[in-house]
Amino acid sequence: MPEPLVIERLTTAAPSAVYEYLTNSTSWVAWQGSVAELDPKPGGIFRMDMPDGRSARGQYVDLQPYTKVAFTWGWTDMPGIPPGSSTVTVDLISADGGTLIRLTHEELGPEEAAMHAMGWNHYLPRLTTAAEGDDPGPDSGPMP
Repeated sequence: MPEPLVIERLTTAAPSAVYEYLTNSTSWVAWQGSVAELDPKPGGIFRMDMPDGRSARGQYVDLQPYTKVAFTWGWTDMPGIPPGSSTVTVDLISADGGTLIRLTHEELGPEEAAMHAMGWNHYLPRLTTAAEGDDPGPDSGPMP
């Protein structure tokens, strides 16, 4: 089993503010994607469309208010990582008057891990900006 991809980001936003951006469709698209359909309950749908037309699909598997959100993840148009084939867990840890966001993406092969590392390193700063009450601007995606 490949090592999970782990990315951390510190924000001044409270865990409850970050949690909102991981569980509310309107809040989600403030930092990632152009359309999101989220039903934040175990087994609930996770669907997000990127500005370039790619679509991620999965379902929520674990929600612990203000401390953890986990969902399956995959792309409808990427054979190496089909919908629901990997798991993203976001732990929200109170730290230094804000929140340490620890994103762990599991079940990725080396090529997929490299691509998703680039993506999550682009999107976590956008998430922190939005959760802190600022506008991260339009989502042009992580690809150059």
